[in-house]
Amino acid sequence: MPLFGKVLIANRGEIALRIIRACRHLGIKTVAVYSEADHDSLHVRFADEDVCIGPPLAMESYLDPKRIIAAAEVTNAEAIHPGYGFLAENAEFAEICEECKLTFIGPSGQMIRQMGAKAQAKEMMQKAGVPIIPGSDGLVADIDQAAQVAERVGYPILVKASAGGGGRGMRIAAAPEELETAFNMARTESAAAFQDDSLYIEKVIINPHHVEVQILGDNFGNIIHLGERDCSVQRRHQKLLEESPSPVVSDKLRRQMGEAAILGARAVDYRGAGTIEFLVDAEGNYYFMEMNTRIQVEHPVTEELTGIDIVSEQIKIASGEKMELTQEKVDFRGHVIECRINAEDPSKGFRPSPGQISSFHQPGGQGVRVDTHAYAHYVIPPFYDSMIGKLIVKGRNRSDAIRRTLTALDEFIIEGIPTTIDFHKLILTHPDFASGNFDTSFIETKLREEAGLSKKEPEKVGTDK
Repeated sequence: MPLFGKVLIANRGEIALRIIRACRHLGIKTVAVYSEADHDSLHVRFADEDVCIGPPLAMESYLDPKRIIAAAEVTNAEAIHPGYGFLAENAEFAEICEECKLTFIGPSGQMIRQMGAKAQAKEMMQKAGVPIIPGSDGLVADIDQAAQVAERVGYPILVKASAGGGGRGMRIAAAPEELETAFNMARTESAAAFQDDSLYIEKVIINPHHVEVQILGDNFGNIIHLGERDCSVQRRHQKLLEESPSPVVSDKLRRQMGEAAILGARAVDYRGAGTIEFLVDAEGNYYFMEMNTRIQVEHPVTEELTGIDIVSEQIKIASGEKMELTQEKVDFRGHVIECRINAEDPSKGFRPSPGQISSFHQPGGQGVRVDTHAYAHYVIPPFYDSMIGKLIVKGRNRSDAIRRTLTALDEFIIEGIPTTIDFHKLILTHPDFASGNFDTSFIETKLREEAGLSKKEPEKVGTDK
C-alpha cells in the first residue's frame, strides 16, 4: 500500500516540526494548521501548506475537530497526525477522522477509549497477565466502598480519576481520617477537568521509579518493544528529564517489562506507537500504571538509543505497511538523556514565563540533538504548554551522557525569559542523581528550595502523560 500523499498535522510547536521532518524524509507533503497566536511559528514556515484555524485559545483552534477536519478537506489531505496533547488521545476525534475518510495516524477510537478509562485499562492488563498495582476492582461508587478498599489494600492509598492525566484528579490519603477529603477533592477535580467524576483506588507505591516501555504495533499483529525510558525526575507529576537505559532496570528486568508491555498491547490488538507505563519499587517489582496511545514527548530518547525513527514508523504503520522491524533487530547502544527546556521559573514553583526570546543559541557537537520551534525574537505565547524545546544527548555510558549534557546546557543560550536550563544543571550535578539514587520524589525532597516549593507541598506520586 502506498504512503500518504499529504498529511495534515493537528498540532503546533516542536512536535509539529518533528512530524514535518519525518514526512519530508518519506516524501510526503504536509499541511500545518495554526492559531492566530502561532502565525510566526516555524512549523507554519516549513510545512508545504498552512491553514489558520482560529483564535489563540486552544478550544477555538487546536481542540476544535470541525476546524481541523475542514482544513484537511480544503487542502485534500489524506491523513491527520495529532502529535501529542490536544486531540491526540481523543477517541471521538479519531472516529470523526474515519467517518470523513481521513486516516488518523494513531490507534483506533476504540483502543484509545479502552486505554483512556484507567480502571478499565487496569482490569484488561490484569487479565492479560501484566502486574498491576493493588487496589479497587474497577471503579469505586462512594466513600463507603472507598473505605473498604483502602482497609483491604492498606494505607497510604491514592484516589485517582479514571479519565485522569497530568496529575489531575489524584489525591493521597495516608490514613483513614484523610480518605473522605481526598475522595471528595479527587471527584470534584476530575469532574471539572474531564467531565467525568468516576474514581478508582490504588495502593501508593512509596517513592518508585517511573519507567515506561515504548512499543510499536502494526495491522498484521506484529508488536515489538523498543526498551524503556526512566521518567522519574518530575515535579507535580510533570516530567522534566528522561533517560534510557534506566539506572534501576537490569537486563533481566528489561526483558520482563518488555514482554509484559507486549502482552498489554496484544490485549487491545494495538497498532501504532504507544507506551506502557510502569512504577518500579525499591525491590525491583514493577506494576502497570497506564497506557499512552500516542507519541510521547520523550520519544527522541528511544530514537537516539536505537536509531529507529518512531514517527516515520507511526506514519508507515498507519498507511497500512507491515513493519520490517522485528524484536531481534532492535539494538540498544549507549545512554541517552533528554532535558525539557521550558519557559518556566523554577525558583517560583515553575511558574510559566511567556514572552519574547531576545537571544537564542542552541548547542551542537557529537551526540547532541535539539528539537525546538524557538528562535531569537520568537514570542512564547501564554495560551499553550510552556515547552521551548528538548535537548537530547547521547553518550557512551551514563556518566559520559551526563557530562555531555552538562556541556550542552552550558552552550544553550536563551535570554529574555526564565527557563529550566540552570535547573537541569542542578539535577545533573546532584550526587543522588549521578549515583542513580533517586525516584519520583527527587525534586520535592532533594531540590525543594531550588524548585520554589513550599514546605507544605504534598508528596506526589505518578506522572503526566
